[in-house]
Amino acid sequence: MAEGGFLEWATILGECYGTPTPEPREGCDVVLEIDVQGARQVLERRPDAYCVLIRAPSPEVQQERLRSRGDSEENIVGRMALGRLEEAEGLELASGVVVNDDLDGAVRDLAGIVEDFRRQAHTSS
Repeated sequence: MAEGGFLEWATILGECYGTPTPEPREGCDVVLEIDVQGARQVLERRPDAYCVLIRAPSPEVQQERLRSRGDSEENIVGRMALGRLEEAEGLELASGVVVNDDLDGAVRDLAGIVEDFRRQAHTSS
């Protein structure tokens, strides 16, 4: 981090996360799966970035997803509380929103958003 090797980083519930600075080939997109803290950092460094918030269909579904992946009840409580705060901020940062109620549908929605962004970028250049 001190050497500038990360595009974004954060400590969340005591765990460190980060994304090494990508070096994409010309004409390639970079898609990051990051939290709100990371999104804020990316938008500060790259104001032209397009931020999409991926939401669970409901808090109950989110809680069940955390349980099914084996998270402890303590971690679930912490993640749910953090999630409420992050979702509000994420809605302010995001240029688009996808509800992940069906994986195939969410992937199609996200791909459509990327295609729209490409068209807009191509039209404005």
